[in-house]
Amino acid sequence: MKRGNEILALEAIRPSLDVERLREDFPILRRKVGGKSLVYLDNAATTQKPRAVIETIRRYYATSNANVHRGVHTLSDRATRGYEEARVRVARFLNAREDREIVFVRGATEAINLVAQSFGRPRLRRGDEMLITVMEHHSNIVPWQMVCAATGAALKVVPVHGDGELDIVAYGERLSHRTRLVAVTHVSNALGTVNPIREMIGMAHGRNIPVLVDGAQAAPHVKVDVRELGCDFYAFSGHKVYGPTGIGVLYGKREHLEAMPPYQGGGDMILRVTIERTTYNEIPYKFEAGTPNIAGAIGLCAALGYLDDIGREAVAAHERELLDYATETVGEIPGVRLVGTAREKAGILSFVMEGVHPHDLGTVLDHEGVAIRTGHHCAMPLMDALGLPATARASFGMYNTRAEVDALVEGIWKAREVLL
Repeated sequence: MKRGNEILALEAIRPSLDVERLREDFPILRRKVGGKSLVYLDNAATTQKPRAVIETIRRYYATSNANVHRGVHTLSDRATRGYEEARVRVARFLNAREDREIVFVRGATEAINLVAQSFGRPRLRRGDEMLITVMEHHSNIVPWQMVCAATGAALKVVPVHGDGELDIVAYGERLSHRTRLVAVTHVSNALGTVNPIREMIGMAHGRNIPVLVDGAQAAPHVKVDVRELGCDFYAFSGHKVYGPTGIGVLYGKREHLEAMPPYQGGGDMILRVTIERTTYNEIPYKFEAGTPNIAGAIGLCAALGYLDDIGREAVAAHERELLDYATETVGEIPGVRLVGTAREKAGILSFVMEGVHPHDLGTVLDHEGVAIRTGHHCAMPLMDALGLPATARASFGMYNTRAEVDALVEGIWKAREVLL
């Protein structure tokens, strides 16, 4: 009886979502695909947008559209305030020390390229090493390949175990006196593996090695506290946290950003320009050349506010429940093999079906109204390490339901009938 009471007490305090009511906030979820209700399970690629974000962007363009900063008229002042309020909101979302540690970029890809060129390239020399993992998205591989090719540094890679879990022992062994920078994903976009990022940062910092974290897949699913993590840089994209495309965030410790040269030249990253020389603006503005994505930043502000109002803990608990249910039900289908079964995972389920190419499986599911992602997921080195050309990937968001997981399962069964 005592054990039962403990369980009931835990159930009472567990955060929960009113998913059916929440779904009403997302207009696209009401549309049909091939005459069937849309089941959107491609959230790792991009999330759908709540009405609060859509309306915020519409309202900005309808009432406040102007360029930011130097304008003295009313619309410019309103646009500037909205843009800078977004920076404050992002700083609070990540628990940064101050809002000037937040740089607006086009997405996590540009954020990583900025760090690669402005922080990594000046400090790397021939004989130095740069450390990544084999599970990285191409956006956290290619920029470092480019920098290593330009500087003569070597790119070292940490392997994963067969279940998709990072080999933390190998990670520790590859940290050396030659390592100048670590760049690692917080959550694998292909497998959903949640890396022990705080431990990894601590191990690197023990050798005075700075760490960049690719948080594109983590920010929508787990609470991110950059001060608790201790990372030097953190990058994420707005469109994966229910915000608009074309806007992203680079968090960087103030001392790093102040020491880094600008990544691009042009308007708003300057204080004064003469033919002979330019005096650069203070951070974060020296990294925001040209007219920024003002509407994108304001829309991102609305998205983060929406997510915080719902509660990130409640979202994480709901997605965990969906992942557990999908892991069980999809894993029971004959011929299906789950890919990536690490102990700590976010809401991503990758799998393959014996005798069926993932692209064919995805096509059959699309005819059933079920949207998943198929392919290498911009993680070709990981696919090579796992001996796979591609996988099918279902990824979950706050608005998904158990009934939609059932629709996924039914679609896979139908694919077996059609394709085998």
